[in-house]
Amino acid sequence: MISARVRVFLALLIGIGLLVVIVAFLQRRSGYYRSNPNEPTSSASPSGPANPSPEPSSTRDPETPSNPAAPPIGFVGTLNLIMPVAGVHPNQLLDTFTDSRSEGRVHDAIDISATQGTPVVAAADGQIIKLFQSERGGTTIYQLSTDKKLVFYYAHLQRYADGLSEGQTVRQGEIIGFVGDTGNAGAGNYHLHFSIAVVSDPKRHWEGTNINPYPLLKN
Repeated sequence: MISARVRVFLALLIGIGLLVVIVAFLQRRSGYYRSNPNEPTSSASPSGPANPSPEPSSTRDPETPSNPAAPPIGFVGTLNLIMPVAGVHPNQLLDTFTDSRSEGRVHDAIDISATQGTPVVAAADGQIIKLFQSERGGTTIYQLSTDKKLVFYYAHLQRYADGLSEGQTVRQGEIIGFVGDTGNAGAGNYHLHFSIAVVSDPKRHWEGTNINPYPLLKN
């Protein structure tokens, strides 16, 4: 027969074991265990970029917002962009930068509607630094500006332009892809998800401060 002292000891062991299981469960639910908090996930990841987020292995999810904030005073005036979708006029644009998205996210980008297969062109000179397949953004492109301060993000593409590759230098107006509805755009909702982020480290292109493309393309 088990003595009273042994029964008390066993009860304590069982109690401690249950406590450890409960604590571990609560920590996991709260996000305590994460693989790498500084590395983006490929899905979640709106217009992820997650924190995009696009929302990803080594790239911010296109539709996951980073740190939306106003750019430095006078910064916007130094940009000279063109419309990234062929045939779209400035008066056709809608400012969806602050629109809400699922999971409490903010868009941090604008959607430019066009028919399927419409050419998408580089909004400025720069370098293609990442071609990425994202759950939210679908077929996407990350382009670094020539001064390495901005990342232009193009999402929901139908496909890339023939021969487009990472590391390739592109000129403003050069075709880099085609409008589609990949990712979470919704079947038949053909548009380009276009965002601009100010980055401090080009090697961490999925991080940055989002600025509104609308006034830059509208003017």
